[in-house]
Amino acid sequence: MLHTMRRSIDDYPFSEADRPAGDEDAARLSWAISISDDYDDAEPRVVLTVEEVGLPGEGLVAHLPPHLARRLRGAIHDALKEIGEDPGR
Repeated sequence: MLHTMRRSIDDYPFSEADRPAGDEDAARLSWAISISDDYDDAEPRVVLTVEEVGLPGEGLVAHLPPHLARRLRGAIHDALKEIGEDPGR
């Protein structure tokens, strides 16, 4: 019997407080991070889902192998550092 892994890691539902002041056209987006290995190659991937509020199931889903997940993590780290925020670990 083949065992697949699907696990939710974190999700963030959009809040009106997230909208930048003065930008009423900013997209109202929620995101979720999960992991899954239910692909033909059975390799685990980090799954990033971004959806617009009110349009469930119509968002974008990125299936990131480990090297691309690390690249995304690094880019977020660098962006936080660039704006003077503690990028964390």
